[in-house]
Order: sequence, then structure tokens, then C-alpha cells
Amino acid sequence: MSQKTSIKQWIALGAMGLGVFMGLLDVTVVNVALPTMVRDFSTTFTDLQWVLNAYTLVYAVTLMIMSKLGDMYGRKKIFLGSLILFVLASAVNGMASSLLILDIGRGVQAIGGAGMMSLSMALVASNFKGKDRGLALGILGSVIGVSSASGPLIGGYLVEHFSWPAIFYVNVPFGILAVILTVIYVQETPSYGENQKVDLLGMLLSAAGLFAIIYGLIVKEGHTHWDWADLRVSGWLIGGTIVLLLFMVVEAKIKDPMVNLKLFKKPHFIGVVIVAFTLGAGFYAYNTFLTALMQNYIGYSATETGLRQLTISVWSLVLGPVVGILSARYSKKWMISISMLIGALGFWLMARAISPTVSFVDLWPGMVGMGIANGMVNPLLNTAGMEGIQANEMGMASGLLNVFRQLGTTVGVVGLGLMQDNQYETYLNGHLASINMPSPALSGLKKALIDAGPFSGHNIAFSNRLSHAPFAHDFQQIVIKAYDNGMVTVAVSAAIIAVIGGVAAALLLQHNPKSADITIKEEN
Repeated sequence: MSQKTSIKQWIALGAMGLGVFMGLLDVTVVNVALPTMVRDFSTTFTDLQWVLNAYTLVYAVTLMIMSKLGDMYGRKKIFLGSLILFVLASAVNGMASSLLILDIGRGVQAIGGAGMMSLSMALVASNFKGKDRGLALGILGSVIGVSSASGPLIGGYLVEHFSWPAIFYVNVPFGILAVILTVIYVQETPSYGENQKVDLLGMLLSAAGLFAIIYGLIVKEGHTHWDWADLRVSGWLIGGTIVLLLFMVVEAKIKDPMVNLKLFKKPHFIGVVIVAFTLGAGFYAYNTFLTALMQNYIGYSATETGLRQLTISVWSLVLGPVVGILSARYSKKWMISISMLIGALGFWLMARAISPTVSFVDLWPGMVGMGIANGMVNPLLNTAGMEGIQANEMGMASGLLNVFRQLGTTVGVVGLGLMQDNQYETYLNGHLASINMPSPALSGLKKALIDAGPFSGHNIAFSNRLSHAPFAHDFQQIVIKAYDNGMVTVAVSAAIIAVIGGVAAALLLQHNPKSADITIKEEN
């Protein structure tokens, strides 16, 4: 490999990494802008929820479709088209004059984000060879880890200094730069779909099934007191499951399926997607609750919260390239397994640190454990996910990996949130009766706290009106301890999820410590 070619490849990696960073950042960056949007659009948080949900839904639904199109017609073409679509949608979102336009723009933006995310890993694997491939995938894993954790910091800074449209406008110049670099430096992959028919039925069924399941989870997240058996929740979940089962039946029978189900006959690949799912359900989902703890209860601003969360994300920058090199020499199986257990220890330390007087000083040791695990597992997972995959299916393998990671995040946010709500409500029911105040007023306050949920209960307890009441201190302490009970449960549950991921890695991943390259079986 010549020095000139090598430089071009690293610039190509920069272009793909920039696309991935923007696509994943926009999953979380909007959170900190919601209060400003509420004022500017004169609306409620409930109405604004679809600014978040539109991106999450469309992103998850289109990941596999964009992966398949890239495998069939050239990954660079689809990646580049996705990047351009993302930039255009970002500009429209920044100029949006109504919530409807913003919601539609977010959905279109998510299609671009899905295309960039799903094809970047396969493009990196095909643009690099030998030991450099492991290093490049490690760097890409670093980008994934950093982008997922840096939303509060970047979003907070932009909103505080430029208002909410800036979180979309910032994508335009960086996106244009990524487009130019992609056109010049990224090498195209073969078009494997020249003699194939597009599996339209498979694409439709996969999109419908994933949409129904994720939408059902979103409905449950927004209505925590609805029972799982409620048809407004279970109808979506059961319907989505049936559609995905039908999808698998169709894929097993047609000549050119969207997804080669034989991938799931390999224990190694099953292990990879389980780790991806637990990474989303444990680590990425927990970030939502950690951000609420630091902003709503400790009282840090969005920017202050983001700066402190660098304790987690900085490890991805430090460890990603190092892990990429080490993965060529040592067993990815055990590196992933041990890293997940380090993450579990981090969550356990977080659970131990939670108290009514908790501060960053108490939290940082656990955050370091989470950061080390995330910084190790993400790049290792990228490399392990590409092992033994045929060249014509690398995009789909990458897409599946990202689908399970995103699905895990959604399931984790809902599941951990329900556990937190249950512990929060149980503590309130058991301790509010000790407050010396009239029963009707106490019942009204309890209902208000439960309806508001753990995230917003602090605002009620510390409102100006209640803060001057004679029972204020005792009341506020009960609300804080109720929240703490829920947060301890969330942290312990995340630790258990991380342990499951570590055990799955130890039992299912291949042990290949001497492999210096990724095996890619080219088709004739």
C-alpha cells in the first residue's frame, strides 16, 4: 500500500466518520432543545414528542432497507445519497415554521441517517485491508460511542448560544464537507444486485414489523399506567411480531431475500447481535436517566451536564484506535466479555452513589466504568460483526447490528423507565402519608407527582408555591428519596443487562486471538 493511497483512505474514513457522527448525534441532540421549542412553537412537551419519535421510528425502520440497497447497487452511492438527503432535511428542519414540517423533516432526516450509519461499517471494511482495517473499524467505533454520548454537550451549547435551529443548521457545512470528501476519496464497492430482483415484499414486511413494535414501545413509554395487555399497546407489539414472523417465512422461501437468514445460524453472529442489543438496552438507554438525574435533580445546566458526561464519552476517543490494533492480536471474544463486566461494575458503582446529596464527585467512578466499557465494546463489536461475512452481505450485517443496537436502546428506555416509575410510585405511596397536611390536599399532590413521573416530580416538589409550605422540607425529601429508589433500580437493572451481554459474548463469540484480518469471502 503506497503512502498516497493510505492518506486517501484515512481521509475517506474521516468522511464516513463525520456522516456517522451527525446521524447518531441527531438521535439525542434534540432532547436539550425541547424546552426552547415549547416556547417558540407555543406548544406542549407531549406535542413535541414526535420531533424525537419521528427520527427514532424512521431511523430504525429504514436501517435494513438502506443496507440492502447499498449491497445491491453500491454502498458509496447509497451512502452519498443518504448524506445529501440528511443535509437537505437538516436545512429544512432549521427553517421549520410549524411542528408538522419539523416532524416530516425529522423523518426524512432519519432516512439519511440510517443510510449513513448502516453502510459506513461495510464501506470502511471494504476500503481498508490488513491490520489497518481493524484500526479503522476501531476509530469508527469510537465515533459511534462519542456521538451517542455527546448530544447533551453539543446540543446544550448550541441552544444556549444560538437557539434550537442551530442544532440542525450545524449539519449543513459539515455535511457538505463530508459529501465532497466522500465523492473524492471513498472507493465504491461492487454492485451485487445486477442479476437480482429487489425484495419489495421483504422490505415492506420488515419496515412494517419494526415500526409496529417500536411504536408500541413508544406508546407504552408515554402511558406508563397502561397495562401491557391493553390493546393500545399489545396490539402493536403482537401485530409487529406476527409481521416479522411472516417476514422470516418469506425470506426463507424467495430466491433473492432481503436478509440471508443463514446469518442467524451462526452462534458468533447471534452473540454479536445480543451484545449490540444489551449495549443499547443498558448503556445507551441509561444515558437518558443519567441526563435527567444531573439536570433535573442535581441542577446542572445542559452544557454543564454534557461537560461532565465527557467522563463517559472521552474513553471512546482514547480507546477506539488502541482497541482496533489490539483486536488483531488478542481475542475479541474475551475483550468484549470483560469490557461488558467492567460496565456492569460501573453501573453498580452508580447505584451505590445515588443519595439525596449526590453530586458529580460521587458519580464519576461509575461513569468511568461505563465509559471504558463503551469505548472498548463499540469498536470491537464493529470488527467482530464483519468476521466471516460474505462481501455481498456486509452492508446487511452492519444494518442488522445497528437495528439490534437501536431496538435495544428503545426497549431499554421503556423497560428501565417502567422500573423507575414503579419504585418511585411505591415509595410515594408508602411515605407521603407521614406528611402533616389535610388528606384532600395530600391526595392531590400525590396524584400530581405520579402523573408527572420521576423526571418532573422534582419541579413540583421544589416549586415556589410548595417551597414556602410548612411541610416543604419533609415533602421534598420524600420526593427525592422516591426518585433515588427508582434510579438505584435503573442502575442495578442496567448492570444485569451488561452482565447478560458479557456472558453471551463469552459463550457465543468465536475465539480467534491470532486473526490479523477480517475474513471476507468474495463471491464469484
